[in-house]
Amino acid sequence: MLAAATTGNVLGSIVNWGLGRFLEAQRGARWFPMSETALARAERLYARWGSWTLLLSWLPVIGDPLAPVAGMLRTPFSRFFLLVTIAKAGRYLVVLGTAAQIVR
Repeated sequence: MLAAATTGNVLGSIVNWGLGRFLEAQRGARWFPMSETALARAERLYARWGSWTLLLSWLPVIGDPLAPVAGMLRTPFSRFFLLVTIAKAGRYLVVLGTAAQIVR
């Protein structure tokens, strides 16, 4: 379950990173998929902490825009993949550990 959940979540983030690379030129268009507020918040976080912010990619709301922003800001794929995988696997390890404690 850990591998399946992590893989699926990381693949989703990879798609978002790729979309960010593509959408960089489309920023400001009326149909752009991210609000200016969410994009500005993610860019501020990213500007301050750099690619290390990708360790927060597991968080709802805050983490969701980080993958496309990383793509838009041309974060190298290898760094993106490593940090996002650590973050997503870490979340599911905590969930699994919590579930194991409840079952006991």
